[in-house]
Amino acid sequence: MSTDSIEITPVAGPLNALVRPPGSKSLTNRALVCAALADGESTLTGALVSDDTHVMIEGLGRLGIPIDVADNGTTLRVAGAGGQIPAIEADLFIGNSGTTVRFLTAMVTLGHGAFRLDGVPRMRERPIGDLVKALNALGATVRCESPGGCPPVDVHANGLPGGAAMVRGDISSQFLSGLLMACPCADGSVTLEIEGELVSKPYVAMTLEVMRSFGVEVSAPDDLSRFEIEPVGSYQPRDYAIEPDASAASYFWAAAAICGGEVTVDGLTRNALQGDVAFVDCLEKMGCRVEPLADGIKVIGPAPGEKLRGATLDMNAISDTVQTLAAVALFADGPTEVTGVAHNRHKETDRIADLATELRRLGASVDEKPDGLVITPGELRPALVETYDDHRMAMSLALVGLKQQGVRIANPSCTAKTYPNYFEDLARAVQQ
Repeated sequence: MSTDSIEITPVAGPLNALVRPPGSKSLTNRALVCAALADGESTLTGALVSDDTHVMIEGLGRLGIPIDVADNGTTLRVAGAGGQIPAIEADLFIGNSGTTVRFLTAMVTLGHGAFRLDGVPRMRERPIGDLVKALNALGATVRCESPGGCPPVDVHANGLPGGAAMVRGDISSQFLSGLLMACPCADGSVTLEIEGELVSKPYVAMTLEVMRSFGVEVSAPDDLSRFEIEPVGSYQPRDYAIEPDASAASYFWAAAAICGGEVTVDGLTRNALQGDVAFVDCLEKMGCRVEPLADGIKVIGPAPGEKLRGATLDMNAISDTVQTLAAVALFADGPTEVTGVAHNRHKETDRIADLATELRRLGASVDEKPDGLVITPGELRPALVETYDDHRMAMSLALVGLKQQGVRIANPSCTAKTYPNYFEDLARAVQQ
């Protein structure tokens, strides 16, 4: 049990907040990879400052791609290497950043030399074997050191020849995103076939949009079951503005659902590149009102005397918001079932089993399923919530403390992975 914790102060009345979360982690790390493979300098604005983006920037620097950081980390000038990897060897420490280890494993196969990628102990439990298998099918030489196809990863790079590979769709869309971003700089054309149903499709669509912004088009059907990538040598440099993080926005929209009142998130619309804006649809099904604005989305919680209602929700496409939804479900009238998220077991922690444990600690009854869970609200109680060094566990379950006295969040500093100032921003939002 962690001895470091923070107690959440309950909110007296309904909310009336306007919030702009920091930049998207997903977009920041994708834009960094495309800019690093571009032929010339790109400038990224609105970038996220966090552990995950720091290890990506540091990793690219070790690969010989310098990045100039300005405006307190939110502006990044990337000296693209034209589809090449300047370093001939590098030992990359990537913390517990899934995007970084997956994207850079694929990217370094374009180089010529020896590269090793490793991270924290939990990273050595997060499978990457399917990505390694696909890269080897395309002519790379990649192997995992840990049992079960987990990091550390060794890459003996001599360019990426190309060809055809199968990619399982049910483990992590980040495997596919890493392949997609690297393959335009391969020596030959590449065909990627998806085996089974692809999880988190909006994240793959986001990857394709970022690639398009940097001048690379990929041929794919609407169901994203097959991708054909022609070699172009490098991406095109550009100035790229990064949207606020939609996963981070989910916490503030959820606060409106839990506390009543309204919360507007600025800078994210229904047309955002990030699929997680669809989290508001889940809140709508549970009884909230959602108002799209010209440059934002407003969520209005239940009116005084009204209650949220339980719902059955397939969250496969927005699985990073499952923990946020679970916090909201504790305040619903009736059970809420979440399905389609078996891949959440392979994240920073097992986001099904460990989430169920903490929800029970708070007073709920939880029926754990292979691909999700059923949450039946009970009488809430004070609790020290363990976070498993998972930023989303900390940020999501802190929301319960906005209504229930005595909720403490263990290891609150784990939010630095994607949102270092989360607790300050949450306090500011609920005090507006």
